[in-house]
Amino acid sequence: MFQGEEMLVGEGPVLLTYGEGIANIQLNSPSTGNGFDVGLMTALQGVIMQVHGDARVRAVILSGNGKIFTGGGNVKDFASKGDGLPHYLRMATAYLQICVSGLVNLEVPVISRVHGFAAGGAGMGLVCSSDIVVCGHSARFMAGATRVGMAPDGGATATLSKIVGFRRAMDLVLTNRIVDAEEAERIGLVTRAVPDEDLDAVVLDYARLFAAGAPRAQSAAKRLMWNGLSRGFEAALPDEARETSALSGTADSMEGLAAVIEKRKPVFRNA
Repeated sequence: MFQGEEMLVGEGPVLLTYGEGIANIQLNSPSTGNGFDVGLMTALQGVIMQVHGDARVRAVILSGNGKIFTGGGNVKDFASKGDGLPHYLRMATAYLQICVSGLVNLEVPVISRVHGFAAGGAGMGLVCSSDIVVCGHSARFMAGATRVGMAPDGGATATLSKIVGFRRAMDLVLTNRIVDAEEAERIGLVTRAVPDEDLDAVVLDYARLFAAGAPRAQSAAKRLMWNGLSRGFEAALPDEARETSALSGTADSMEGLAAVIEKRKPVFRNA
């Protein structure tokens, strides 16, 4: 996908490649529909931390290998635990929480590329913890947890209602109805729904746009926006003022202003 692509993690349930300032995190368990179990989640946590520590990364693409993005929890794995399932799920949900929190707290924008299906706590959790979500027209979404006698997780109980509204979120969680791409875009669950054949190009356009952007400004904007989900308007104002003032003294800020005046594209150097 990238010019001069570098493979950082080339095998296992989560792959990681890098190029053009973009890290591509790919769920890689197609035989289970990229189903989330402890093995996949520990691998995803490790990859997120690897990205977090890589100063070259300016944007992240999160995708799934195979026919679907993710079908949610690996139900066959869950069923195999028998009486030990409650303990196993306490561990599994804890890992999922770490993963979605890790995506939110990455300093760079995260773009989820959704194809096929995004379902369950993992599917909804990943979608709701991404900064930008682009799906193909054939993509489908489903909460799914209560359908198997469980409750939503992956942070979706906090994020979903803020994204689509309380009434819509309650409907999705309790009915487990399938949401098509058109509705997902209309209610704000995804940023854009595009023809399947255009999905890769649109996602890459977003990633390249962010990779060329002002890193500190984008990081601050992302942090303030996420903080604003859980804090009121008045509480957000001091943070916004502080970040704006601090960023205005950076070389990237000066470059951005100069580029506007000179009617050219800015060249940001994370300085």
